[in-house]
Amino acid sequence: MPNPNPMTPLPALMVAPNGARLGRDDHPALPVTIPQILQTAQACFAAGATGLHAHVRDADGSHILDAGLYTELLAEMATTLPDMQVQITTEAVGQYAPPQQRALVWDVRPAAVSVSLREMLADGETTEARAFYHDTHAANIAVQHILYDSHDIEQFVALMAAGFLPASPPQVLLVLGRYSDKLEAAPCELPEMLTPLLSLNQTPDWAACAFGRHETACLKLAQSLGGKIRVGFENNTLNADGSVAVDNAARVTELMRP
Repeated sequence: MPNPNPMTPLPALMVAPNGARLGRDDHPALPVTIPQILQTAQACFAAGATGLHAHVRDADGSHILDAGLYTELLAEMATTLPDMQVQITTEAVGQYAPPQQRALVWDVRPAAVSVSLREMLADGETTEARAFYHDTHAANIAVQHILYDSHDIEQFVALMAAGFLPASPPQVLLVLGRYSDKLEAAPCELPEMLTPLLSLNQTPDWAACAFGRHETACLKLAQSLGGKIRVGFENNTLNADGSVAVDNAARVTELMRP
């Protein structure tokens, strides 16, 4: 049965203030605790961000997929910033397997979540993965599919055509560059990644993020091509001129400028 309630669209500008890898030793304004994330979200919302891509950390400041912490963060955000969309992550970072990632989503039942296609299919349990995608769609949980390279994109297009993924317009994040191999993003990557997605019967609600010092140029190009953007210290701490950004709100401010 088709889902009668369309998913909430991706925000035009989502801030990703911390990610899974960097800490306050990397930048003193990178938020780790829930109060720090809330403070950062408020500043970024004032600067123009309408969405928060949220990672929570454990007591040591390390990446964790914890339903209790996410539930606490979502409740605080609903009270303090009800107009800011919150998207949680299922990022594995080599620590979590697909069943754990899926369990987090069902324990939290967020309005929005980002899910790496390659991570969800990593254990070869395609029956469970297909059910997850269709069940979250039926539950009105907006899943943004994280796609890292041409192989991910080709697989995503094929899975959409095969009905493995729900048929409604999908939400997608195109990731330019990496942390893991220190590959900085470049604007020239984007058109090649985007072209196959535009061949789908239903145009995706798509956004881009970019690692490294060319983040601003990459995201400005994405905006010019009709996409949405995700900016913040998860991917980059530098302004376009090479200076270190004061905080996440400064990165939002730069991308809000015409």
